[in-house]
Amino acid sequence: MGIVSDITLVTQVAVSGNKRAFDQLVVKYQSPVRRFFLHQTLGDAQLADDLAQDTFIKAYTNIARFRGLSSFQTWLMRIAYNVFYDYTRSRRSRQGAEEQLPAAAEMPRTTQQGALQMDLYTALAQLKEAERTCITLQLVDGYDIAQIARITQMPQGTVKSHLSRGKEKLTNYLKQNGYDR
Repeated sequence: MGIVSDITLVTQVAVSGNKRAFDQLVVKYQSPVRRFFLHQTLGDAQLADDLAQDTFIKAYTNIARFRGLSSFQTWLMRIAYNVFYDYTRSRRSRQGAEEQLPAAAEMPRTTQQGALQMDLYTALAQLKEAERTCITLQLVDGYDIAQIARITQMPQGTVKSHLSRGKEKLTNYLKQNGYDR
């Protein structure tokens, strides 16, 4: 049968409510969406899963609004970005100016790979939220600056600034903690 394009699947969902078509989109994009949330939540898998589920629910209920001006993946990641932004904003309003995410040091270390992941999340925790978002979208998910700008609705110059500052902070933090070349 071959690979069905995202546009075909979106059309099937939007026009006829084809849930199997949406299931195919979920299967295709659940890993990138969940990975995005894992990095944004500094490794909180349960929260990442909850936010990913919210993202797909919002995508399904708003799929008729997809206009094809960008790829479906970019549109979906924009929804994911908004879901995370709404989550942090609501958490911020409940907690005031306190830290919004659990410190990576509070998460259990079980294996050497887990320790390396913990170090990565600790390093990512050093970044401001916008820097972390831009860094993970570029370095982990492979989006270019124009795509990141569309996802975050930031000007490209702002994205470049967040990337530059974020990379510098990560480099300094990792060098200070024994990860120099």
